[in-house]
Amino acid sequence: MNVKGKKVVIVGLALSGVAAANRLQQMGARVLVTDSKGRKELAAAIGQLAPGIQVETGGHSAETIADAALIVVSPGVPLAIRPLREARQRGAHVIAEVELGYQLCPGRYLAVTGTNGKSTTTALIGEMLRHAGQDAAVCGNIGMPLTALVTDDPAERTFVLEMSSFQLEGIEHFRAHVAVLLNISPDHLDRYTGIEAYARAKARIFMNQTRDDFAVVNRDDPWCTVLTKNLRARDVPISLLRKVDGGVYLAGDRIVSTLRGRADELVAVPEMGIQGVHNIENAMAAAAAALVSGSGLDAVRAALREFRGLPHRMESVGEVKGVRFINDSKGTNIGAVIRSLQSLDRPIHLIAGGRSKGTGYHPLRELVVERVKTLVLIGDAAPEMAEDLRGTTEIRRADTLEEAVQTAYAQAGRGEFVLLSPGCASFDMFENFEERGRCFADAVRRLQADEA
Repeated sequence: MNVKGKKVVIVGLALSGVAAANRLQQMGARVLVTDSKGRKELAAAIGQLAPGIQVETGGHSAETIADAALIVVSPGVPLAIRPLREARQRGAHVIAEVELGYQLCPGRYLAVTGTNGKSTTTALIGEMLRHAGQDAAVCGNIGMPLTALVTDDPAERTFVLEMSSFQLEGIEHFRAHVAVLLNISPDHLDRYTGIEAYARAKARIFMNQTRDDFAVVNRDDPWCTVLTKNLRARDVPISLLRKVDGGVYLAGDRIVSTLRGRADELVAVPEMGIQGVHNIENAMAAAAAALVSGSGLDAVRAALREFRGLPHRMESVGEVKGVRFINDSKGTNIGAVIRSLQSLDRPIHLIAGGRSKGTGYHPLRELVVERVKTLVLIGDAAPEMAEDLRGTTEIRRADTLEEAVQTAYAQAGRGEFVLLSPGCASFDMFENFEERGRCFADAVRRLQADEA
């Protein structure tokens, strides 16, 4: 990629934007970064930029984007926003940050997408490859941006990437040797015209694969099946419900691989370091991806037993007088909440709410009736959630997350759960889901101190 002396615009000044801007300037480009947030909010990120990079805050002006030889879009920025749409209509070259990283980083790529479970599956694949002695960089939406890993060393490396629908919209040549599609459920409908458009964006993970590549697909998910009817890559199915050939499936409480032409038992579910039905699917997908990438059975088995999961994903953060507190702040859509509720076997006091993604909350009704004793709502979406879930269980409101923790705890009995699984984005009250999860854990620690 020759950008020396050319104008390059980076849209979005988060981790990916900073990494892309600094790298492109090193390559001799004239770099300008634009972000819709104010300069005060972006002070920390601006401080990480190399000297000489221009910064526009408070919006994306036409003048900034005009005449750019290349426009690189950060993961959180939809390609459908007006300045980018108009730039593309003018013939501007617009790509995602991950496409930039791909063009600059020679290597073998394993990529994971889906509505839920991406981060856990990506991290677990990385652990399996490391157990097999492979030097794999886990990056993308989890950990470091791909562009931050660019070096001047021409040697090929292995990258395990978590990829969002927004990133996949902006790829051109990106090709995954192994592409994983976990599931599709309504999400980001505030940014897409419907679930069909969202699903098509996810399916772009397969678009540049060849018959030398592998597509790991959840065959229990109807959308995944519809989206992968015409794969060029080798189909590697996973299933909780039935035996599959050339893939990974659940037999009783055992995860089994048939990738070597025989039934190889990988692990008994109770032995896994992560629990819950959703994590069985994640484990099967990770095992399939790792095995077709050269990991041995023993490496996969070791990782399945040892991996304990990630922060903010069904993370136990404490217990107070027999009440257990579970942090699932990463549960930002309805599908994630459903999976979280299904994974707990005792009464639940659910804290939910935040910024709506436009999906509605009616799909939660049955599980809320069945499993939730108290529903405590926070954030902008609280009125909509209260209306959609009216009559299912006792519903309470809280102005802050700390108040919600106290309210849920007051209703909970010994042996029950207080679960934070918002079903919404965090941006109405928090910087991101990580901050929300930390706030939840801090509130639990204060409760523990008060009750000691």
